[in-house]
Amino acid sequence: MTVTIGVFALQGDVREHLHVLGSLGVEAVRVRRPEELDAVDGLVLPGGESTTMGKLAATFGLLEPLRRRVAAGLPTYGSCAGMILLADSIEDGITGQETIGGLDVVVRRNAFGRQVDSFEADVCFEGLEPADPLHAVFIRAPWVEHVGDGVRVLARVEGGPADGKVVAVRGGTYEHLLATSFHPELTGDRRVHEVFVQMVRERS
Repeated sequence: MTVTIGVFALQGDVREHLHVLGSLGVEAVRVRRPEELDAVDGLVLPGGESTTMGKLAATFGLLEPLRRRVAAGLPTYGSCAGMILLADSIEDGITGQETIGGLDVVVRRNAFGRQVDSFEADVCFEGLEPADPLHAVFIRAPWVEHVGDGVRVLARVEGGPADGKVVAVRGGTYEHLLATSFHPELTGDRRVHEVFVQMVRERS
């Protein structure tokens, strides 16, 4: 079955997600307007600047349509800034910062530090095939401070000062939301995107 997955394209690392999705045999399209959102079976919220992404979504009339579709069960994957946008609550956010919500987590914005504190690490990610550790790239990344009922932890940082911090989760009313602190679109490892594509296929 062919599915169409959109990538929020008003800001962020859009091209990289489009490339990975296209390599997995799905139709990957840019989403900038409500009518484009209406046409997709799943959505990726890429890394970028979460405050800017929220403001642009509101400016382009996308914020409320995004909230409605996510609440109605649209499979959605958020990486880095996208994780922040899916969170119901943010720590260290900007005053008045808006999210799409739907994921019962508290996310700490820029938890790992500034751009100069970006790093890479191997993480064990539940449900990947094959089950080898995933090499993860963290760039001004958030982490999950609190996980609500119905949200599954898929990966944690192992070792170092952030040992045990949650960096990947899945949840939502229909378990249709996936979020990672890191950027799998930058490493050439397609397994996280494969998980998300399967989520979309199961809901289509």
